[in-house]
Amino acid sequence: MDNIAGKRGRLTWVLNIAVFLLVLLWTIPTIGLLVSSFRDAQQIQTSGWWTSLTPQKESWAARTATPGSAAQDGGAYVLEGNVFGDDAGEVVAFGVTPMQPEAFAAGETADHPDGGTLTVAADGSYRLTSPEPFATPDVVVGDTAGGAEPRGLRIFVTSTEPPDFTTGNYGTVLTADGMGQSFLNTLTVSIPATVIPILVAAYAAYALAWMSFPGRALLVSAVVGLLVVPLQLSLIPLLQLHNNIGLGRGYIGAWLAHTGFGLPLAIYLLRNYMVGLPREVIESARVDGATDFEIFRKIILPLSLPALAAFGIFQFLWTWNDLLVAKVFLGTSDTQMVMTGRIVELLGSRGTNWELLTAAAFISMIVPLIVFFLLQKYFVRGLLAGSVKGG
Repeated sequence: MDNIAGKRGRLTWVLNIAVFLLVLLWTIPTIGLLVSSFRDAQQIQTSGWWTSLTPQKESWAARTATPGSAAQDGGAYVLEGNVFGDDAGEVVAFGVTPMQPEAFAAGETADHPDGGTLTVAADGSYRLTSPEPFATPDVVVGDTAGGAEPRGLRIFVTSTEPPDFTTGNYGTVLTADGMGQSFLNTLTVSIPATVIPILVAAYAAYALAWMSFPGRALLVSAVVGLLVVPLQLSLIPLLQLHNNIGLGRGYIGAWLAHTGFGLPLAIYLLRNYMVGLPREVIESARVDGATDFEIFRKIILPLSLPALAAFGIFQFLWTWNDLLVAKVFLGTSDTQMVMTGRIVELLGSRGTNWELLTAAAFISMIVPLIVFFLLQKYFVRGLLAGSVKGG
């Protein structure tokens, strides 16, 4: 009775759980990237995205009023103020050395190394008292006509900051110099570099699937062999070829490069799909006098639409997110740079502007997501095609 048709197998729940875990593993980093895109640089550097909805502890250095502004109170010299200035915040701990910013809880009294005692309340108000005049720090701010202006004494504070989100990262990326031109450059590269391989691969796949000629099996083996050749090995020879024939660096060279790198997989996928199409339909068309071109145009292409759309999505994603091929065959000038290159520039010379990278990642996703959802039904049909054969 366990093998009755239609009855769920014992491993069904195991399979469902495994699929759920795989989806979760892909979804969690995406959620983290989205949350991080709305956080500023300081928050990203000091805490993880999973803590973004809770108050954050942050250690930083504040300065008192200048020593010369100390008031006398009962024979003692007093400096008073608030570490937050005109802003609001909550101090949870403070310290007098940078190595121990949480040495004392808010409201406690500590001995300051520059002399006197220091108290910092939870609302940020501080009181520094000393029986002797405060020494002027060696560090000064600027040079003015009246001389150098001394700084106040340092206080190391640990405070809690409420959750804070900003759209400034997106504004910075969208308004960056040259971003609009880079967007148009990426479209100019991606659209032809997607259409051209599909057109060429469709003809080649039909010939390898349904036309008989000497060396067909050898050509199929060569296509399969090209799938394992790393594109990095052919970048320099191909660029030299472009220069020798007068193409140089430009859009045509980038289109041809993407076409060459995408054709092996396109031919392989489309050929395997076309081989599975009903032979009776094609043979009937030949009996009726249809030529190979008519069969290809009126029968093969309409039936192969799911496979063509599935590969088109993959090819568009590869070309849209490409950086290496665009740098080699297109160039890095402001008028030729694609979005991926512009985003790399936004990171800075040391790659520290991670908050801009997260926002730029979601901005660059918009067009591929639109393409995917428009062709989703064909994509699913293309992936499932050939998995079940008729009797």
